[in-house]
Amino acid sequence: MKLSEKLAALEDQEREASSNAAPALPSPGTARPRPKATPDARAKRTSSWDESKRQVRDLVLAEVAPKMAGLSGEALVIEVKDALDRILQREDVRVSPLERRKFVQEMIADTLGYGPLDPLLQDPGITEIMCNGHDEIWVERAGRIEPTDMSFTDDAQYRQVIEKIVSAVGRRIDESAPMVDARLPDGSRVNAIIPPLAIHGAVLTIRKFAAEPYQVKDLINFGTYTLDLAMVMEACVRGKLNVLVSGGTGTGKTTNLNVLSSFIPDDERIITIEDSAELQLQQPHVINLESRPPNAEGSGEVRIRDLVKNSLRMRPDRIIVGEVRGGEALDMLQAMNTGHEGSMTTVHSNSPRDALSRLETMVLMAGYDLPIRAIREQIASALNIIMHVDRMPDGRRVVTSLTELQGMEGDIILLQEIFAYRNLPSIAGKPAGELAATGLRPKFLDKLAVAGIEVPAHAFRAPASTGAARSGRSSRLPSVAELASAERAR
Repeated sequence: MKLSEKLAALEDQEREASSNAAPALPSPGTARPRPKATPDARAKRTSSWDESKRQVRDLVLAEVAPKMAGLSGEALVIEVKDALDRILQREDVRVSPLERRKFVQEMIADTLGYGPLDPLLQDPGITEIMCNGHDEIWVERAGRIEPTDMSFTDDAQYRQVIEKIVSAVGRRIDESAPMVDARLPDGSRVNAIIPPLAIHGAVLTIRKFAAEPYQVKDLINFGTYTLDLAMVMEACVRGKLNVLVSGGTGTGKTTNLNVLSSFIPDDERIITIEDSAELQLQQPHVINLESRPPNAEGSGEVRIRDLVKNSLRMRPDRIIVGEVRGGEALDMLQAMNTGHEGSMTTVHSNSPRDALSRLETMVLMAGYDLPIRAIREQIASALNIIMHVDRMPDGRRVVTSLTELQGMEGDIILLQEIFAYRNLPSIAGKPAGELAATGLRPKFLDKLAVAGIEVPAHAFRAPASTGAARSGRSSRLPSVAELASAERAR
């Protein structure tokens, strides 16, 4: 059967389904049933359409593949469109203009792009794409996870897209290396894992980043920062304090690290070290280093720790490590303690105190039998402040703590919270809160003063006990009705 006959049969099935879907008028007092096609009819139409696309795609690839090596960009798109037109005419495929346009777009996406992932990658409202299989794609939008109706044609196309993403950054994924970290051309983070480790099939996760890197004003608008916090953090970065950004998975640690790095002066040499290059620094003098996994023979691996050691010989003004998760924590602390001030990194943790515990554990992973007190002295001497980021139940990502390390007292590292997030009475059932100064004067102000950087005293002034906003922000007490509603909700 020709493709045209299949598509004609598909259109007949659609017309028949739409006519059968119209229900008879209900009698008075009877609820109108929701019209929907049966699962069998929907599956039949989907499989027929996918089978037609699969055949045309195979023909297009067979015709265009010999020419792809010498073409790129717009020329390759034109060649694919021309080949598709020739094949549709040769196979006598008749489709409506609307369906043809959609068919051409899907074919180009399948051939040159990432198939059904292309519209999701272009949607600015989506921050994460999670493919649990070729026919199950979920996304995160505004901090909430939701399913989509997108799907790959089959598992073969799904695996082809995964291999295309991975091979573009010089990595591989197969049974001998069944999981891999990679990135897209726009910097989006990619993780893929395939059987036998993924029991029910390949899993692809893409963490999207904004096409234009977020600036501090964006985070203020999102509610992640306050004006006072932004002012203090700019002074800390320019004054070359060592900063640790902590938080859980998906809380925005890398985004915050990007924003903090925007405060670094343009005349400094910055070296970034990451597992998969994600940072988007805008300064003119930036060197990006990326670790490398072992090859098929098990050799050639370059770890984050090796890159940190090598960066010390590259005359850096600042070293930025995307994330410490192993023995490189010791080398990073030593770099901070040996003249490379103003360095920054991130770590997974649930609180600033937990971040210090994780650092201790990772230093021990370096293989040296160091006493705990010596490790804590290194941490207390190297780090100046910890910025902790959390994701709220409603999906908002906010800074919940800015903590200063104030040295040692016995065997304990002293911490002093400069900014703290406090919950306020919920409004209309939605959680509310604000980040506010604790009223304590940080010790690092003396170091900033030596560098000629002054921070206004009002930035550290604690707000009124009612939780009213400050610095020109509108303040409002909840009404009696709102308080009663909140109590009933509890």
